[in-house]
Amino acid sequence: MSRIGKLPVEIPSQVKLELNGSEVKVSGPKGNLEKHFNRNVNIQLDDNILTVEPANSSRLAKALHGTTRSIISNMVEGVVSGFSKNLEINGVGFKAHLTGNKLDLALGYSHEIVYEIPVGVSVDVSKDGTKLKVEGADKHMVGQVAATIKSYYPVEPYKGKGVTIVGEFVRRKEGKKTA
Repeated sequence: MSRIGKLPVEIPSQVKLELNGSEVKVSGPKGNLEKHFNRNVNIQLDDNILTVEPANSSRLAKALHGTTRSIISNMVEGVVSGFSKNLEINGVGFKAHLTGNKLDLALGYSHEIVYEIPVGVSVDVSKDGTKLKVEGADKHMVGQVAATIKSYYPVEPYKGKGVTIVGEFVRRKEGKKTA
């Protein structure tokens, strides 16, 4: 049995959790989230304690046990405090600009990259356009938006140009030596 899956999830007073079979709806001050889970996992709510148990002894049920508990825990944490990722853009002329729900990225290509920000996620851009902050209640969506923005121009190892997630290690390489 999963060690993480055995742990109960405490529901804070400001969070409203609805359980309908294998569908979980969580609402709080930062937003509303809902997710449908596999039926190989039993989800039970007693007072303000949510527990997750495998429905049977199959390999799939055991695999989904801890994952389901972690996702529900992240949903509860997300509607209370939210999640955020910071990105940094390095390079001459590399910058970002926010217009409405579209992010314009100038990353050294012949054209600007226009990324439409999904609903439930907000992006803040610094005044100089080199620092971005991705925020939202859904941990998966915040990580996906940050990874998508980074994928347009990942950091190259020689000069360090590109988009990086703050706190991420980028291996730098030494350039060619001249004789």
